[in-house]
Order: sequence, then C-alpha cells, then structure tokens
Amino acid sequence: MKFVDEAKIYVKAGDGGKGCVSFRREKYVPKGGPDGGDGGKGGDVVVVGKKDISTLADFKYRRHYKAENGRPGSNRNKKGRDGKDIFINLPLGTLIYDTRFDEPIYDLIKDGDTFIVAKGGKGGRGNARFVTPVHRAPLEYEEGEKGEEKVLFLNLKLISDIGIIGLPNAGKSTLISRLTNAKPKIGNYPFTTLTPTLGVLNEEDLNIVISDIPGIVEGASQGTGLGLTFLKHIERSHSLIILMDITSPTLYNDYLMLINELKAFNEDILNKKKTVVFNKIDLVDDETCKKWTQVFSEKDIYTLKVSALKGEGIEPLKRCLKDMARFN
Repeated sequence: MKFVDEAKIYVKAGDGGKGCVSFRREKYVPKGGPDGGDGGKGGDVVVVGKKDISTLADFKYRRHYKAENGRPGSNRNKKGRDGKDIFINLPLGTLIYDTRFDEPIYDLIKDGDTFIVAKGGKGGRGNARFVTPVHRAPLEYEEGEKGEEKVLFLNLKLISDIGIIGLPNAGKSTLISRLTNAKPKIGNYPFTTLTPTLGVLNEEDLNIVISDIPGIVEGASQGTGLGLTFLKHIERSHSLIILMDITSPTLYNDYLMLINELKAFNEDILNKKKTVVFNKIDLVDDETCKKWTQVFSEKDIYTLKVSALKGEGIEPLKRCLKDMARFN
C-alpha cells in the first residue's frame, strides 16, 4: 500500500433524536397524562489507534465520516434508540488536529487507544418532562441537539524503537532487511528508499520496531531532497542508528552534516541515544577501518562496523540494539 502520512477528513457526529409529544389514551383511564419519551443521543465519531496500520492512504479515498443520528422518542415514555458510534482506525503516531486550532487535540500512541473527536448531540426531551403541578398537559418538546462537525487534519509520525538514518546509499534498506522482516526496495542509486519502512527485530523477549528513514542530504531541513518530508518521523524514534558508508573519503564530515541537519530541524533529536555504525566494511581494508574508528574515538563517539550485504558484524549490532531498546 502507498505510504501517506498526511490527510484531511470531515467528521460529523449524529444529531440527537426529537422528543415526542404524546398523551396516554387507555381504556378505563379517563385522565391519561402526557407520556412523550425523550429522543436518543446521536452517535460519536471515535478514532482508534491500531498498531497494524502504518499509513493514512485510506483517507485519500474516503474523506467523510458520519455517525448515526439518534431516533425520536415515542409514546409510553419510550426513549428513542441512541445512534451508533462510528470508529476510525488510525496508525499509531497519528497527531489529530482540529483545523481551527494550532495545537493537536490528540496524539494516538498506544494500540487500542480511543478518543472522541466529535460528540453526538443530546436527545430532545419529550412532553412528559415538562409536566408541572399547574401545567398538566404540556405540548412542549425539544428537538435533539446537533452533533459536532469538524474538519480534521491527520499528521502521521511513525513510532519506532530505533530509527536508521544516513546519507542516500549508506545501505539503510539493506541493513533493515538483514535485521528484520521488512522487505524494502533496494538498489544502487540515490533515494532507493522513497518512504519510511518499518520492520520488527525479534530477539529473545523483545520485539524491537526499527524504521528506515529515507536518505538525508545537506539542506534537508530547508527542503532539499526528500529529508524534509520524512525528518519528522525521526522525532518519534526512541533511539537512532546513524549509518555511515565507510568507503566515503569524507566520512567524518558526512557525519557532521547529518548532525547539523538534525539540529536544524529539531535540536531535541540530538538528545536521543545514538550509535554510529560503519557499513560496507567488506569494500575497504583493515587500515581504513582502523583509521576511521580512531577518528571517531578521538571525538568520544562509539562506533560499530558491519557489512549489511555480507552479514558481517550483524550479531554484535543486534546485541547493541537490544541494549538500546531496553533503555528506551
């Protein structure tokens, strides 16, 4: 399914049912009084967080959601049936905005989490509710209240335990396919990854959700390349793997560029736990590995070395990921 992380929808809660005007008409009851029942409540519009959904693509095709109206009251003080709620399933990490306000009205982060985005109207009172000692045969009743209606903006920021970031062609897609059940498109050209990919690493008692974020280039925080579109998903990753192509002659400068782009987008990202991983060690000699390890070590930056393509160094990396996940 196509990855979509933004959508706008219209929601309308159900209107309350109308109250009833009725008087008892029974044999042998000559002074039957008012017995008009209340109308039923309108249905609510409810959003539900679902862990098995990872895109807002469905909302590009269906944009209108309406709950059922409450039914009118009837005689013999019978209350009208309440309208049925409508439930909208959304991926975890979806921020919900009422377009009238700047701040989100809710953030779905737990599986099964629910929130009423539009409340159904109350049912109107029937004439039996208006009886007083001096007003014994009221004809008054109430129309049901209107249900809320809103235009909502949905903004998905994927939630993962660990996000893999790096320059285009660093090998992120190959690495996530090596670590998890994800099967991303892989190719030897820039921006193979055009959308974030989620996979799960199953290790002992842990299920670690890993995301592969499309390549970040210089200027991504200002809109260059694909980075601006997907940098927001890094905000929801609890920890980060910064994957570096060890064949690059400017490896440390590449690292500084990535850090600067993250800082320019959201400085809080730099507070996340981070591990630098050198990839493609099968393409360089031992001296090159030692040189770059030393360069980063002198900056107090811990590094791991892998070949995602050949599977070298994957087990030590998995142990590192387990430690990172346990402290999230």
